[in-house]
Amino acid sequence: MSVHRQEIKRITTHILQEMKGRGEKISMLTAYDFSMARIVDGAGMDIILVGDSASNVMAGHETTLPITLDQMIYHAASVVRGVKRALVVVDLPFGSYQGNSSEALRSTIRIMKESGAHAIKLEGGMEIKESVIRVLSAGVPVMGHLGLTPQSIYKFGTYAVRAREEAEANKLIADAKMLEECGCFAIVLEKIPAILAKRVAEEVKIPMIGIGAGPHVDGQVLVLHDLVGITKDFNPKFLRRYADVHTIMTEAVSQYIADVKNKEFPTEQEGY
Repeated sequence: MSVHRQEIKRITTHILQEMKGRGEKISMLTAYDFSMARIVDGAGMDIILVGDSASNVMAGHETTLPITLDQMIYHAASVVRGVKRALVVVDLPFGSYQGNSSEALRSTIRIMKESGAHAIKLEGGMEIKESVIRVLSAGVPVMGHLGLTPQSIYKFGTYAVRAREEAEANKLIADAKMLEECGCFAIVLEKIPAILAKRVAEEVKIPMIGIGAGPHVDGQVLVLHDLVGITKDFNPKFLRRYADVHTIMTEAVSQYIADVKNKEFPTEQEGY
């Protein structure tokens, strides 16, 4: 059953912090276009992420690396037009912020001005600290992303669980505290051991949003196309499919084809 909180007209970073404070879990889901965003927002989602996962599910690329800043702005603007309640966060795409804080600020300003989104998300810890500080100094809310960072897939060489070893776990905790100190309003923790995610959520005051990080964080995020079963060939342990839209759509399209071929659509009543 969907939950509608009519008393909240618009989710803000302040409201998300209050939710963590009172132990209310934060719901977050991706969207990439107006129609889907309107459905997700209307259901009562707290955060909508215009993810660079659009590179995979919308454009058919193997990784998130190919999607451009212009393409992210197009998707973000489409989503914003469909949203009334949720906080809209947009991924800065690969190459638009790494190693150059001025470039990060330019990319962020373009996203905010041209899409109307509310915040941006960057992947990484200490290595992107300057970019995070630069963007925050311009008054733009920043969400961090630690653990498995898909834009670094060629460095990792695998999509396996991160931070199993003590050294990497310690770095992740230090990075999370650094992002909090810089002023980030939340952090996504992707594919890390649940016990580590629990520790980070307890030690860091800002909300931790998990994907494959167990139940002890402050909220959860999934990719919309995975959750509703549009995608069929992606089956990680952390994914729960809430619908089988792939089958429903295939059956509908197949029936339409059959009706056209058999001259059963349109009928006289379906014409003018």
